[in-house]
Amino acid sequence: MQIKLVQSRAIGLGMLAATALSVSVGQPAFAQQAPIVQPGAPGENSRALTREQSLELGQSSYIEADARFMQHMIVHHGQAVDMGALVEGRSRNEGVRLMAERIALTQESEIAMMRTWLTRRGESTEMQGHHGHHTNHQMDPNVPIMPGMLSPVQMDALAASSGAEFDYLYLTGMILHHQGAIDMVNELLSQPGAGEDPELSEFLSAVVADQSTEILRMQNMLARQG
Repeated sequence: MQIKLVQSRAIGLGMLAATALSVSVGQPAFAQQAPIVQPGAPGENSRALTREQSLELGQSSYIEADARFMQHMIVHHGQAVDMGALVEGRSRNEGVRLMAERIALTQESEIAMMRTWLTRRGESTEMQGHHGHHTNHQMDPNVPIMPGMLSPVQMDALAASSGAEFDYLYLTGMILHHQGAIDMVNELLSQPGAGEDPELSEFLSAVVADQSTEILRMQNMLARQG
C-alpha cells in the first residue's frame, strides 16, 4: 500500500523544528514540543515562543475546516479505541495485543487533546450531523460513518471472530483505519489556510508519522502470518 506524503506545510506555523518519530506507548509525538520561533517584522529580530504563547496565538489562526477536522477525527480515533477493546479474549498473538494496546492508549490521549483544542476555541466537540458511533439508525450498516472507518457490519464481524481470524481482521481493518486518518490529514491540508495553527500542525505531523510507521509494522505482521 502506498502511503501518501503529507504536504510539507504540515510542519506548521513558525518554522517548527522536526520532532522525533519514535514515541513511547501512550505518549503521542505532538506532545514532544520542539522550539517555536515567530519571525519578526521587517528590521526586527525573531523571537522564541513558549508553548503557552504559541497556543494563545494559535487560537486566532484556525479556520472552520480545522475545527471540523478535529470533530471528525475524535470519532475516527474513537473507533480505533473500540477496536482495541475487542482484543482481550479474542487474540492469542502477543504482537497484535501489544500493537492494539499502543494504538488505543495513543489515540485516547489524542482524543483528550482534540477535545481540549476545540473547547479552548469555543467549538463543539461533537461531529456535526452525527451523534456517535453507529447510533444513526438511518445509516446503512454496510457503510462506515466516514471513509477509512469500519462499517457497523465489519465491526460486528470483528467482535464475533477470534484467534487467527480476529488477528487478520484487526490488522487489515486497522491498516485501512490508519490510512483513512492520513487521507483526512491530506484532505485538510489541501484547503487554503488550513493546518496553520501551531498545536494542530504538530498533531497533523504526528498522525502521519506515527500511523505510517504503524501501517508498515502491521503489514509485516500480516506477512508473517502468511
